[in-house]
Parts: sequence; structure tokens; C-alpha cells
Amino acid sequence: MNYKNIFGIETEWNSKRILLLISLLIFPNFLALFHFQLFGLRIHFFQYLIFLAAFIYGSIGGILSGGLGSLYTAIALNNPYIAIGNIILGGFTGFFLRKKLGILPSIILAYLIQLPWLWLTDIYLAGMAMKYVNMIVIALLVSNILCGLATRFTAKKIKSLFF
Repeated sequence: MNYKNIFGIETEWNSKRILLLISLLIFPNFLALFHFQLFGLRIHFFQYLIFLAAFIYGSIGGILSGGLGSLYTAIALNNPYIAIGNIILGGFTGFFLRKKLGILPSIILAYLIQLPWLWLTDIYLAGMAMKYVNMIVIALLVSNILCGLATRFTAKKIKSLFF
């Protein structure tokens, strides 16, 4: 009997590939510590590893990296909805990549799906001011585009090192 791979991670596992996956799950937490200001917006880079996980391991990789990779930020900001938002971002990025939409279109579509969750939870559940949330929305769009470009130029090379 043949079984369909319902998890979307189609690979033969070895120690290198397991180490890569674990790194993509843990290190977004460390990248979240670093940011820079651009026109008053706080630009982050942790999404790069979420997008890389989605590119290499599909939706499940994006979901795992988005969730586990956001734990530090969610705890530090006392906002657990951040992790769920990044699960949405990583999962849908992997989904759209699997549909062969390309890296940047996949990231933008996933961001647009994440956006209502982010906006509603930050305002109504986390109690943040709408003005501040709107700035976060813009900063995340810019961050996602920059991280998407980095993913576009590096993902195939990184994947070729492990696969």
C-alpha cells in the first residue's frame, strides 16, 4: 500500500538535514534580537529563516519555524498571537511555494493572509493602539520584502549544500 506524504516534507533524513531543520526552528529567535530603523520603522530579519524553512521543507517547515522561531518575541512582548501570525506566514509561504508561485509572490500572498490576524489580534486582543499596529503592518511588509529578496538569492544555494 502506498501512503501519501501529508506533511509536505519530502526528504530522506540524515544528520545534516535534521541539523538544518532544527537551526531553522531555533535561530529566528536570535535574529529577532537584531533590527534596524528605516524611516521610523523597525525592520527585522528573523522572517528570512522562516521563509528559508518554507522553501526547503514546505508548509510544515514554515509552520514549525514560524511558531518555534517566534517564541522569544511572543514571550518578550507578552503577545502569544505573534507566534500564531508567524505560523500563518510560514505555512502559507510554503503552500504557495509548492504551487510554484515564486518566492516573492508567495511571501506577499502569505503576508496578506496573515495581515487580518495580525491587525485584529494586536488591536483587540493585545490592546495595542491602531496607529502603532499600522506602523507594524508597514514595517513587516518592508521586512518581508527584504527577507524575501534575501531568500530569493540564497535559498537554492543553501538547499544545495544540504540536499
